[in-house]
Amino acid sequence: MRFSLLLSAALLPIAAAAQAQDSAAAPEEDSENAPIIVTAARTSLPITALPLTAEVIDRATLERQLQISGSVVDAVAALTPSFSPARQKLTGQGETLRGRSPLFAIDGIPQTAPLRDGSRDGFTIDPFFIDRVELILGSNALQGIGGTGGVINQVTVSAPAEDGWSARTILQGTAESGFRSDGFGGKVGALIANRSGAFDVVVGAAYERRGVFRDGEQRRIAPDGTQGDLMDSDSLSFFAKAGVNLGDTVRIEAMGQRFHLQGDGDLIAVNGNRATGLPSTAIAGVVPGEAPENLAESLALTLTADDLGGGALRIRGFWNRTADIYGGGTFADFQDPAIAPQGTLFDQSQNISRKWGVNASWERGFGPLNTVIGVDLLNDHTVQVLAQTGRAWVPPTDYRSIAPFAQGNLALWDGKVRLAGGVRWENVEITIDDYQTLWFYGPQQVGGGSPSFDRVLPNGGIVIEPTPGIRAYASYAQGYTVPDVGRITRAIRTPNVDLDRFLDIAPIVADNREVGVEVNRGPVEASATYFWSDSDKGQLLVLVGDVFEVQRQRIEIEGLELNLTTQTPIPGLRLGFGYAHLNGRVDTNGDGIVNADLDGANIGPDRLNLSADYTTGPVSLRLQSRKHFSRKFEGGDPRNDFAGYTLLDGSVSVATTFGSFTLAAQNLLDKQYIDYNSDTQRPTDNLRFFAGRGRSVTLGWLANF
Repeated sequence: MRFSLLLSAALLPIAAAAQAQDSAAAPEEDSENAPIIVTAARTSLPITALPLTAEVIDRATLERQLQISGSVVDAVAALTPSFSPARQKLTGQGETLRGRSPLFAIDGIPQTAPLRDGSRDGFTIDPFFIDRVELILGSNALQGIGGTGGVINQVTVSAPAEDGWSARTILQGTAESGFRSDGFGGKVGALIANRSGAFDVVVGAAYERRGVFRDGEQRRIAPDGTQGDLMDSDSLSFFAKAGVNLGDTVRIEAMGQRFHLQGDGDLIAVNGNRATGLPSTAIAGVVPGEAPENLAESLALTLTADDLGGGALRIRGFWNRTADIYGGGTFADFQDPAIAPQGTLFDQSQNISRKWGVNASWERGFGPLNTVIGVDLLNDHTVQVLAQTGRAWVPPTDYRSIAPFAQGNLALWDGKVRLAGGVRWENVEITIDDYQTLWFYGPQQVGGGSPSFDRVLPNGGIVIEPTPGIRAYASYAQGYTVPDVGRITRAIRTPNVDLDRFLDIAPIVADNREVGVEVNRGPVEASATYFWSDSDKGQLLVLVGDVFEVQRQRIEIEGLELNLTTQTPIPGLRLGFGYAHLNGRVDTNGDGIVNADLDGANIGPDRLNLSADYTTGPVSLRLQSRKHFSRKFEGGDPRNDFAGYTLLDGSVSVATTFGSFTLAAQNLLDKQYIDYNSDTQRPTDNLRFFAGRGRSVTLGWLANF
């Protein structure tokens, strides 16, 4: 009832704004705007024809956010209220979209490794090579496995549309408030592109050095010694894309990229004090073992034929590899008296995942009916090893999926009403050979197996667009993933287990329902969406000792998203408003009835975003605030209740004949706060009590030639 009232209250001003602008914006003006296509939706239809919530962060908006914060994850977190606060670490563990894990992709190539989720999928390509970011909010199976919270698809840059050469360069420097030498960072990158008749190519490289982060009181922020950190690190990236047009309708395109980030490993975390609010800090020192690092490589070959059998064919083959090293220690899980005296054995884990797959689809219109049919193939091989001793912590695991699908979109009454729907049939097999767990768990001899499942995943909805620029929609869709199999297999403590009978790989199927209304008339862009989703056997991360374990429990989530941007009577001034309310509940006792709140490891806080953009001549200014509301978790430890905080960012850019110069500041007021993830977990852990980043200032130059 509360959500119904909130939604009704939200729709009234949007409807009023639409009515007020109806005469101000003629349909002819709207038709001049090119329709927005979201490639992650697997169709050439514009967003307005689809019964879902989708957003596109275009290049200009992305570049501005990157000057402020430096990463795609931070940009999405700053602009999308229902995305949880970014951790500002190399790990994305606990970062959710609408209370569930999103699927990260690069040109549709999945970066998420669900078999052993290393939570590094937000840092697999340098953002300098990204043209735009497509977001599809809510559970869906459009890209297959992993999209229970939505899809975050990073679309890479392409060669210019006209014949000739072009180039783009970036040069920037970053300093923490106080301008201490160890806090300085910088970035340099270049892209060169050429189009010559039927051939085009773009190549680039980027290097970034990140300094030490400090909080609002000028203390070094403690590094996340186990999961890895962005601060005090270096990254080197390469990118290339080449294509050839075979006639007017056929094109072959190849893409390759490599991203490598590694920490310096010369900072040691020092305990804080949760009782007094003192965050953990860092001192100089040598960290044993290898410093945490990320290595990600992707290759893709795409064939498009726009006039085949009256429709458009698209086939993409891809290969992707990630190798992530985590910080080590003499953790209890790693001990083995046969190697070293108990309590003395140092080790660290490395997650290695290799994927290859094929995405094929054919799209054709039959009068008012647009149809898409296709099939996706995916193979994933994942293993988690202990790098210092060569032991397998998670046994080698293979995932195989074959998924045919079909989608339809029927336009009625000249497109004023659209009926959309489809189905995807997932056929999955997971194969694990016989293996032995680590000494800490027994050791146990585990019999391998090949458990499998198949599941039909439907979707459907209606779109009503009575006049251009105003639409309402309602939809239902299922998204799915598999539980973190690696966490389950590595921690088996029961003798004589056979995985065919033991391993619960029943898919995590999330049913997503949403209703929304959007207005895009004249100076007003507004939307309101109410959604609710549930999963009978959801995946919940529960801290057991010092390690998160997977528990399968019923989860229910509902939320409200409101967005409004408008041009003001003041020329050049545009204001923005965004709000998200999230409520997540979980069944902790297995009786089928949810009885406790999802905690901070599994859902973000309510959020209010405000922004102001002002452009006059060559000068552009932006001021944005993010208010994270306090939250109490019913059924949880009261020490994990969230106090809330508000952050303010700003930037000013000046366009010149020599490129654009930008001065940007994150956390402009140098606010001291504890990051959401560590504030809502581990109430007795004083080492992982991380402060958020204080004010950082970036001066950048971006030029196109």
